[in-house]
Amino acid sequence: MANSVYNLNEKQKKELIDIFGRGVNFKDKERHFYTHDVGALPSLIKSMIGKTKPAAIVKVRNEEKAVELIKFANKYKIPVVPRAGASSGYGGIIPTKGGIIADVTPMREIINLDKDNLRVTVGAGAVWYNLEEKLNEEGLAVQAVPSSAMSATVGGWLAQNGVGYGSYEYGWSQDTMESARIVLPNGEVKDFSGEELAKIIGTMGTTGIITQVTLKLRKYEKTGAISAKFPDASSMKNAIWMVGEKKVPVWAISFLNPQWADMKNKAPYKTHYGETIDEHRPELPLSYICNFAYPVSRDVSALEGIIKEAGGEILPEEIAEHETQEWFRSMKVKRLGPSFIPAEVVVPVDRIDTVFNEIEKKIGLPVLVEGMVTKGEEAIMLCFMPHSERSFKYNLAFPLALSIVKIAEENGGRIYASGLYFASQAENVYRDRFKLVKDFKKQVDPEDIMNPETLTGKSLINTGLSMAKIFEPMARMVGNMSGVGHQEFKDEKGLPGDIISHAYTCAQCGYCVNECDQYYGRGWESQSPRGKWFFIKEYLAGKMPLDQEQVDTFLACTTCEMCDYYCQLDLPIERSWMTLRENFVQKRGMMTIPPFEIMAQSLDKQRNIWANYRVDRDKWIPDDLRPKIKDKADIAYFAGCTASFVEKDVAVGTARLLDEAGIEFTTLGDKEACCGIPMLVAGKWDVFERILKMNIANMQKREAKTVVTSCPACLLMWRTIYPQWAEKLGLEFNIEAKHYSEVLMDKLDVLKPKFKVPLNKTVAWHDSCHIGRAGAGVYDAPRELLKAIPGVNFKEMEHNREKALCCGSVVTLIDEPKIASKIGNVRLQEAVDQDADIMAALCPCCVVQFRVAARENNVNVEIQDLGALAARSLGYDIPDTTNDALAAWAVFEKMIDLMEPENMTEMMVELLPDMIGAMPSYMQAMMKTVKYVPGMDALMKPMMPKMMPLLMPSLMPKVMPKMLKAVEKRVPMPDYMLEQMPDLMPAAMENLMPNMLPQIAPLLTPKMIEYIKAN
Repeated sequence: MANSVYNLNEKQKKELIDIFGRGVNFKDKERHFYTHDVGALPSLIKSMIGKTKPAAIVKVRNEEKAVELIKFANKYKIPVVPRAGASSGYGGIIPTKGGIIADVTPMREIINLDKDNLRVTVGAGAVWYNLEEKLNEEGLAVQAVPSSAMSATVGGWLAQNGVGYGSYEYGWSQDTMESARIVLPNGEVKDFSGEELAKIIGTMGTTGIITQVTLKLRKYEKTGAISAKFPDASSMKNAIWMVGEKKVPVWAISFLNPQWADMKNKAPYKTHYGETIDEHRPELPLSYICNFAYPVSRDVSALEGIIKEAGGEILPEEIAEHETQEWFRSMKVKRLGPSFIPAEVVVPVDRIDTVFNEIEKKIGLPVLVEGMVTKGEEAIMLCFMPHSERSFKYNLAFPLALSIVKIAEENGGRIYASGLYFASQAENVYRDRFKLVKDFKKQVDPEDIMNPETLTGKSLINTGLSMAKIFEPMARMVGNMSGVGHQEFKDEKGLPGDIISHAYTCAQCGYCVNECDQYYGRGWESQSPRGKWFFIKEYLAGKMPLDQEQVDTFLACTTCEMCDYYCQLDLPIERSWMTLRENFVQKRGMMTIPPFEIMAQSLDKQRNIWANYRVDRDKWIPDDLRPKIKDKADIAYFAGCTASFVEKDVAVGTARLLDEAGIEFTTLGDKEACCGIPMLVAGKWDVFERILKMNIANMQKREAKTVVTSCPACLLMWRTIYPQWAEKLGLEFNIEAKHYSEVLMDKLDVLKPKFKVPLNKTVAWHDSCHIGRAGAGVYDAPRELLKAIPGVNFKEMEHNREKALCCGSVVTLIDEPKIASKIGNVRLQEAVDQDADIMAALCPCCVVQFRVAARENNVNVEIQDLGALAARSLGYDIPDTTNDALAAWAVFEKMIDLMEPENMTEMMVELLPDMIGAMPSYMQAMMKTVKYVPGMDALMKPMMPKMMPLLMPSLMPKVMPKMLKAVEKRVPMPDYMLEQMPDLMPAAMENLMPNMLPQIAPLLTPKMIEYIKAN
């Protein structure tokens, strides 16, 4: 039998590295993120499950790697647990015996599309929502789709088996699948189709690793919908029954109870930067609501009569439309939880009303029910009881889920799925397939390598479940008395109460994962928004430490707000991370991303992030334009750091366009300072506040009413953040802000006749986060300006507007340049897919990032600024700044590389003679004993990491001249930067060293001892 394996030996680790390369993770902390699924279990049940930390996580990128993994697992009798979107809550991905988590999400490609026969073969990791979008472009659609389509995978739905939208016409997920390809536990690769599929459907990874699935398709057609309200469950049931009886060609039927409707009405509105978005949301009646969806070409006119005959009433079209748009966002109601006790059951359609009535009669806590009707006259009822997993009462109320299951069973129904938690119910779930599945598992996996205990369960849980069923009436009575009221979250362990609330509210659905650039750049769960919410809960529970490594995962967020866009609960994720940046860095004194410290010193002294002299800030202004710039004006152009010092074509292009459009403007000249967003993101809010005050005061001196920017991040600051901070600080602020493309929209009639130099190239457009999704939502203005340039063959990339992918800058670029290159390349390939000659953008930082990524990945696409392109078409000779950007970045890249612990250690080894010479005499004497007294070196090893933080403050000033020389040797710098290093480096190192030393000391100590012995 498979062993319980929670740690691998070095030999085993090496073998896995040989197979998966960088796609394997053994870190103890990372493994902790893979110990759970979406379910929030009571503490008493968690204790029954025991240890669930895997020994490793691997990324299975293709079938060959899956085969190699299975061979490895069999060789050492190590369990393997396949994992995809992790969007289910039945324990199907819980590694109860440790082993290896096999993440199959990289296998997401479309392998073959057969339009004639309406079939598509995809990798097991293909996400339903993404697949459906691609199929729709081809005029096709899947037959049915799970309600968790935004994160659920095709392989996951096969492994789980379930019902979704479209199941009324096409049946369970298994009915929509033609075949599947699986790497069996014995290493054999086998295709399953027809009746053989019954052996693997719903087996939750216990029979092998699914690599491919072939789905049955339908022709795509726009979906129409009718929503109706009913006075009771009986009338709703009758309507559903008559729809089937009269064979009305409906594609999907879903329903919800009055309690669910009430919670939907009360759910908080989405916010953006703390401001409520005016989201139109129709009020749902507090009734039983049934939604009927169908392809618009079908005749469903009989629905109206059926609804009326059953005693219902058709609701306004806006409700039907809204409910259809909310298909994949049902967990939004969890905002009012914060936790849910789930019970998912299958019941005959003709018993829906009885089950509803029994639940209302027997369950004392509020029960929210959302349901779907499937082919074969069955309905799936997803029941959720709002509660709080932090309360001990959660343990007492949780058995009410079994009471709901019992109600379903008494009415000819059953539990929806089994898995680890309900393995004792497996026979009821699999029914006539139960023996077939068991026999097949025994045949292909006699050692129980694949996902052990998922089909059989753990004895403690099985026993507990049996006892709970025996004593169900008593448990129900206790559960009904164990409700909790509205939950208020207070500050705890230094974390703000609202963020703690969001952590417990998070549904762990995974909607925020796949499109998060921090996640797909690095590939591990800890880097995802979902992982960070999980961490906060574990930190509060005392199960994970808040150390620098974890802080770094919050700081690495690029603030693109893709997570906010996809979150079905509308949690303010990016704003929460922003609050934690200040919490960790400024309030707790933890380390920010090191290059930010150099930037902070440069900002304080020279008001820019590129360590240039501030007197040179306005040198970008062309000589012929300078006399036209007013001392004071209603409009002020704010160029920003990168456009002023590096990519000057951005600033020049913008100014030329404004001038040609007849717009008078002023600038802050060399009084302009960085907008401050790097310091906001760095968590150094004190520096940000100083910069903000300076910029506002200088802008008011210019009497500007409108600030025009070229940089989207600058726009975000002036348009949104500055007004909020000004109000908080009691500052006067009566300035609006616009991007130059918005200002020029009203002047295109003036500019268009002046565009005389055709570009004659294919241009793909990149929507920068901070002007779009994470900013002001400006999409049309830049497109119109770009299209106005003659000879532009405009192309949209696959992800555009609200769904546009982040470039990966600035944070990733200065934190992990190699990861930034990977993230940038994902976006660049979308331009390549459009056969683009140029990728155009309007963010200077995006332009820098893409230019670097294009070079690193050998992508033959020009990266150009919109304003510069437009101004060149006006006839201006504006030099391309690609080489300038790459040269400026090269310096920063060297500095970033130097700040890695290993490289800092290497530099400090060079400084050892000076460091030891600068020590107090008693310390020098102690050092000498290492050379002459036996055993002193062993004594010194644990002492030095503790002594270094105490010694460094006094040593650094003495060794700083030599350190500056050592830095100069490793980082070739332009003269202006080199001249400033004596002012910038000491303060930066003073801030960095207390937090860097714990990383450096273990590396430096043995080298120091080695040096002392040799000298």
